[in-house]
Amino acid sequence: MKKISVFILFVLLVGLFLTGCGGKQEAIDGRKIKLEFFQNKQEAVETYDYLIAKFEKENPDIDIEQNFVPESETVLRSRLAKNDIPEVMGLGGNAIYGELAKAGILASFSDDPKLKEVQESYIRMLQDLHGRVNNYGIPYTSNANTVLYNKDKFKELGLEIPKTWNEFIATAEKIKSAGETPFYLTFKDAWTAMIPWNSLAANLQGEDFIKQRIVGQTTFKERYDEVAKRLYSLLDYDHNDNFGMGYNQGNTAFAKGKAVMYLQGVWAIGSIEQANPDIKIGAFALPAVNNVSENKLVSGVDTVLTMSAKLDGKEAEAAKKFIHFLLEKENAQYYIDQERTFSTVKGVYQNNPMVDDLKPYFESGKIAAFPDHYYPSGMQVPNLVQEFLLNGDVGAFLDKLDNEWDKVYSRQ
Repeated sequence: MKKISVFILFVLLVGLFLTGCGGKQEAIDGRKIKLEFFQNKQEAVETYDYLIAKFEKENPDIDIEQNFVPESETVLRSRLAKNDIPEVMGLGGNAIYGELAKAGILASFSDDPKLKEVQESYIRMLQDLHGRVNNYGIPYTSNANTVLYNKDKFKELGLEIPKTWNEFIATAEKIKSAGETPFYLTFKDAWTAMIPWNSLAANLQGEDFIKQRIVGQTTFKERYDEVAKRLYSLLDYDHNDNFGMGYNQGNTAFAKGKAVMYLQGVWAIGSIEQANPDIKIGAFALPAVNNVSENKLVSGVDTVLTMSAKLDGKEAEAAKKFIHFLLEKENAQYYIDQERTFSTVKGVYQNNPMVDDLKPYFESGKIAAFPDHYYPSGMQVPNLVQEFLLNGDVGAFLDKLDNEWDKVYSRQ
């Protein structure tokens, strides 16, 4: 089991000290209980606004204040350093969630009856992040890491959904030859490069990469050469301003037909439709390998609902009441209908035809977890990938990944 991050442990100790000194933030104002809901999904702000209004109408004694900020994980780290822990949180199911859970910052949900209502595979996915059998949150939604495509343009160009890597590149070549832009890349926001990275890595890194890397039995240089080369090759089919455009600009550009394919997750569909309600979008798994039967869809916990371990009494009851409300089938269905994601709640299904091509992967279990969720967060892999895409030096990039991995682990 990995040791607790020194940074997180330091934050926890500072927090406990301040709490002992009477630093607990008062959250009760008069008769109403006020709780901050810190969440990391830019696309979901309006959806949460609706659900919060519904919750507050049913629970007039509780005020939920939604807080979304850009670079939310960076902001959260900064706040933790000041012992300013949000009461309720909607976080990504990634390494930071695992670190917070291991450090004791999150409340225990191990006895929560709602756990029985969500799919066990996603519970285990979260447990793998903190290495414990306990639960420090409840998985709310899952996602799919995809290639979004313009159905009208595919039809116009006579294209079929590619099933292999070679077919994928051949499709891009046909689009390029037709005078269209195959991919709209948005590498101004480093995290967007992780979309194709994760699809390629999950299918090409080999079995048990993380477990073997932890004990020093393999390296990025041994396993990720093809991942890096295939990622870099996508730049042959771009729009020539990859590092000047960010996520929001990409959503709008794809919505307006500036590219035929868009390397993004299903979470972007809602924003794209807002920019162009008439666009017909499809989604398929990036075919990272040439053996059709081996290609997997990357999916993970998009949002885990959790709360601060510092909460007690009426605040804790109110926070859990809000989390349980979001997990109710009707509300979970509303969320995924708006966000085009998938629910972890049993019996709640995504029925939008836009994601029909993804259903076989879920039905057959051809699902792989996001590789970057298991990298130590201190590695800052998105920034390293962005830097690599600017200079194209595969060898130096893989050496840097290994060096950063070793450096981060040596501090733990």
